[in-house]
Amino acid sequence: MENSNAAIWFVDRHVGEGRADKVAFRELSGFQRTISYRDLSSRSSLVAGAFHKAGISRESRVACLILDQIEYVEVFWGALKAGVVPVALNTLLATSVYDIILNDSRANCLIVSHELWPMVEPIVSDNPYLEKIIMIGGEPGKGVISYEEFLDGASEAPVISVSGDECAFWLYSSGSTGQPKGVRHVHSSMRVTAETYGAQVLGIRKDDIVYSAAKIFFAYGLGNSFSFPMSVGATTILYNGRPTPDVVVDVIEREKPTIFCGVPTLYAATLAHLSKVNKPPSNLRICVSAGEALPAEIGNKWQELWGVDILDGVGSTEMLHIFLSNREGDLEYGTSGVAVPGYELRCVGEDGEPVKQGEVGELLVKGDSAADGYWNQREKSRATFEGEWTRTGDKYEISETGRYIYCGRTDDMFKVSGIWVSPFEVEQALIEHPSVLEAAVVAARDDDGLEKPKAFIVLQESAAAEGIDEALKEFVKEKIGKWKYPRWVSVVDDLPKTATGKIQRFKLRAEQ
Repeated sequence: MENSNAAIWFVDRHVGEGRADKVAFRELSGFQRTISYRDLSSRSSLVAGAFHKAGISRESRVACLILDQIEYVEVFWGALKAGVVPVALNTLLATSVYDIILNDSRANCLIVSHELWPMVEPIVSDNPYLEKIIMIGGEPGKGVISYEEFLDGASEAPVISVSGDECAFWLYSSGSTGQPKGVRHVHSSMRVTAETYGAQVLGIRKDDIVYSAAKIFFAYGLGNSFSFPMSVGATTILYNGRPTPDVVVDVIEREKPTIFCGVPTLYAATLAHLSKVNKPPSNLRICVSAGEALPAEIGNKWQELWGVDILDGVGSTEMLHIFLSNREGDLEYGTSGVAVPGYELRCVGEDGEPVKQGEVGELLVKGDSAADGYWNQREKSRATFEGEWTRTGDKYEISETGRYIYCGRTDDMFKVSGIWVSPFEVEQALIEHPSVLEAAVVAARDDDGLEKPKAFIVLQESAAAEGIDEALKEFVKEKIGKWKYPRWVSVVDDLPKTATGKIQRFKLRAEQ
């Protein structure tokens, strides 16, 4: 049987194909660090040997609470080489959520960046499964060893032979609708996304430099930083801090990435930042957006400012990356584009039958990067994964030209006067108002108990709140129709979001 371990194709292959000395990753920390494909091949094999030496056996789960840094790259690929299953953890969660995830995954090893140690220190001593804790950087305390000590005395290990259908790693869903779920992915999935979206939509090249504001723990960020650049031997920029607009602009100016991957909220905030400072020169050739649908206003403004398009796409943790997207030469802001080559899409009504053009239905996707299911969530697995098809939970309308128009999450949709209302459509209209930076719309009940749109908005820095509610109501009426306007407008300082930038509308609904 051919060895289908993903580390062979993404890491070791480059050494034998003339890219050994190419910089694979460049980390922006207090001082710049780089690692070549040759050194990554060697270091990941050393990590694999260290897992063997530590008695962390094949199929054991290793929780990775690691910032975007070179050690993460070594650990992830070293784990795959050893047959160990890395579980990528969101770095921005509360201690109580880490407690749930560590117990749910039953990981017997935790590897943690020292900056994140305070978030899990209170819970690890009571965890019945953890046998080894490894800290990257800092001064490890009692019961914790350093990353250097973990590697000390280990030898480079050969890549363990696996089937392409064997579990490679876990991701935990971002929790935009509540409790995170463990999503299991197999070795073949990363290459599938690289050969579909990476090659045929993004058009990734070996001379590209990729900067992803979305972090590695996020399925979108994993593809941007690992799958796509490593499929061709390109270079990835790692930044372990918060990607604020000033940071993004600075990285684009200094590091000269050719591909930038962000989320809609960050694009909007960066545009607001650039309204106050000069736009720097850049080498950008393409930008990507996912996580939530990109409002047309933001895409158009970005293109006018930078002269570079944002390829807005839709993916999910369950499908590992983007399966529905706009692309160069075939782009229409305000739509999610068309199916990525290699994927099939269906839009179905409540009866499971395909909807007609102009009608709203739930999006289902079929493709070889689909997850192997949720961990310990059999009922949810059966509801989401229907044979070869995966339910996305997103509502879409198909235009006359065959493009998909996002209408909102299934749980977010509601009816006004018997007609479906898309929160996203109302949000897009609100964002077009010059005073509005961000908007979220949910259903609220009026005095008669009927559902109507309620808007939560974040104002632009210079905008005044006085009279904004009536102004926005009239603005939306003129834009998209009198019955869709928000009956209530609440000005807030910020909107609740996941660490990946998705608006948590369920929290807004709970405030009613």
